[in-house]
Amino acid sequence: MTPDQPIRVVMSKWGDRPHWEYDARYLGVDEHGHWLGCPIGTFYSRPGMEFVSDFAGVVLVPVDGAAHLAAFNDAHAKAWIYVDMTTPPVWDGSVLRAVDLDLDVIKLRDGSVVLDDEDEFAEHRVSFGYPPDVVAMAERSAAEVLAAVRTGVAPYDGTADRWLSSLVE
Repeated sequence: MTPDQPIRVVMSKWGDRPHWEYDARYLGVDEHGHWLGCPIGTFYSRPGMEFVSDFAGVVLVPVDGAAHLAAFNDAHAKAWIYVDMTTPPVWDGSVLRAVDLDLDVIKLRDGSVVLDDEDEFAEHRVSFGYPPDVVAMAERSAAEVLAAVRTGVAPYDGTADRWLSSLVE
């Protein structure tokens, strides 16, 4: 991939149910993974909801096969960090695909860190029929990311700032 290349992010829910989709720009890669940029004005859509962002953000796609996608947002967003637990993201040319597994780790502007949507995860693991290995992967990933965000381990230590600054300059 090359800098500024258009990327389509396609998230689904288990069972190939449509979820969030949006366009981003490829920013580059570092030791943490591939970075995608979503400037102010990015159009996000999912069934029953859509919006145009009034904030800029960057998305980290881990290179190590980790089961999450991490978003780091500018000061206009409610959350500084928003990490979706997913199946390991997969590249399909210039399309990034992952299955959202409900659990989210969120760091709010006030510094508080929460694990969100545990109720949705519990419901979907039954109604969508998550296999036991997928449940274990999502729970393990959420625990690891929660600990990393709380302690400020890279890339949750401001590493994203340099990538984010490229969108707002």
